[in-house]
Amino acid sequence: MPESRKGPDAATQPQGGAQGGLRDSSLKIIIVDESPIRAAILEDGLREAGFVQVQRIDETRNLLARIYALDPDVILIDLENPSRDVLEQMFQMSRIVKRPIAMFVDHSDAASIQASVDAGVSAYIVGNLQKDRIKTILDLCISRFNAFSRLQCELDEAKGALAERKIIDRAKGILMKAKGLTEEQAYALMRKTAMNENKKIAEIAQSVITAAELFK
Repeated sequence: MPESRKGPDAATQPQGGAQGGLRDSSLKIIIVDESPIRAAILEDGLREAGFVQVQRIDETRNLLARIYALDPDVILIDLENPSRDVLEQMFQMSRIVKRPIAMFVDHSDAASIQASVDAGVSAYIVGNLQKDRIKTILDLCISRFNAFSRLQCELDEAKGALAERKIIDRAKGILMKAKGLTEEQAYALMRKTAMNENKKIAEIAQSVITAAELFK
């Protein structure tokens, strides 16, 4: 859900840090804002909170290349009244750049809010920008990014384990049919081969499947 700029979200307490747990002045923060006045509010809030590595990108042309070149820990984007095209450009960028991203806009709608969530924006703030809230928003952005990253890693691991299980089961079926083995014997054979060759059982299973397809 987007945060309002009119008051802190007391129910959300930041935990963890960005990029390996960094939560201090060593964070490298990039501000994307074409307006020097609005960018100054963000910069002042960050520097008053103790963050010293703050840089500004003052135009969105070639933004992705600039982001990669600077390699920030956190990205703050202030768009004031963005068009649909500009918002979509920012959302595309956030899908590619795996960093905590906070996006500040003066006006929004339900479709833009949903699009920001889908794009992986960690904090979507609507309303009048106040520098005394920047630290809170930064902490919230980092906390949400880390929480999402942990969930994504767990999901990827679960998907990987399921894929390996399917490969192993398929290989067991091939060995059972080709060698007249039981399911337990087929698995034991692959496990022994994996130990002898210092490989994962899934790798041996894939080799069994590949060999069977070659000699069909």
